Amino acid sequence: MSSTMPLLRALIRTVRMARNTSGLAAGLPDDDEVLLDAPDERLGPALVAAGRGDFGAAAALLRATREGAEWENRDRYTARLAAFALSRGEWFDDWRAAAPHDPDATLVGAELALCRGRRSPARAELLRRIAPLVSAAAEGDPRDPVPWRIALDHARGTDAPRTEFERVWAQAVRRSPHHYGCHVAALRYLCAARHGSHDACLDFAERAARDALPGSLVQALPVRAAFAYLMEDGGGAVPRERLHAAADLAVALSREYPDADPWPAEARNLLVYVLIRLDRWEDALDQLRRIGPYATSFPWDRLSDDPLGQFLELRDGIRLQVASERPLRARRRDLPHPRGGHGGRGPRGDH
Repeated sequence: MSSTMPLLRALIRTVRMARNTSGLAAGLPDDDEVLLDAPDERLGPALVAAGRGDFGAAAALLRATREGAEWENRDRYTARLAAFALSRGEWFDDWRAAAPHDPDATLVGAELALCRGRRSPARAELLRRIAPLVSAAAEGDPRDPVPWRIALDHARGTDAPRTEFERVWAQAVRRSPHHYGCHVAALRYLCAARHGSHDACLDFAERAARDALPGSLVQALPVRAAFAYLMEDGGGAVPRERLHAAADLAVALSREYPDADPWPAEARNLLVYVLIRLDRWEDALDQLRRIGPYATSFPWDRLSDDPLGQFLELRDGIRLQVASERPLRARRRDLPHPRGGHGGRGPRGDH
């Protein structure tokens, strides 16, 4: 009898998956409907125009964010336009030639130089050389925190001393105390091996989250710190409870945004990774439903050269894992969308 038990367990597991997996697809878009880093309705036309060689729409978009003090949008759009110019830069060269003193073009130019420097074999030297470009961007609009986010990334790339980081951070928060991009850049600096520890990163992230405005993505900062720790396969240095608390906070934040909203998409994609690592499969499936068609390169490009393929593969894996754990006699009416803060969580010890 005992020799038949493993086969019986495997059979039950297969039946469970076959019976449950189709129901678990409810609320999930088909693979061919999932988009990677889809631009929003304002950025999309600017990228299309840039692809045709016309910089006018990009210039108008960034000018509007500056005049309207839309610093979060300005940060995202600057990063996306610079990334586009990495591979197709003629439109940007035309923009700089036509308006060499345009503060918006200067800002994109600093971000573009930073991206190029990171990718170069001569990384350290190139990053040191672009310091004047970063300073010029900061002079464009004294209210703008985005150049200081770039300066924080530059400090990390050049391995700047802690005193320089503190100086730049003070300038950033003076302009926008709750700016998400600056907080992310500061966290990345603190998570670098020479500048801090995982405990210090979580301390910083948790303080920022406590002080954040309601609904602010800064509340997702602790789950970013948890991600950095888990990516290094951290052992017992950070208590598991602390990682779960970071995930709980991000789950609560995710509920404050509509499903299939592109704005929190990256935070939700990141949360899925952390929930997987914490064996919280039901919660991960819930986040997949909330993500809808909006996959993001980060964090999946840290795991694969094909981030979209990695996302879709893990999506299938999560569905199968949840299906295998649900009772054999469960019916569809017994399978509501999980909404609990600790759904699918195993014992809270180390896994």
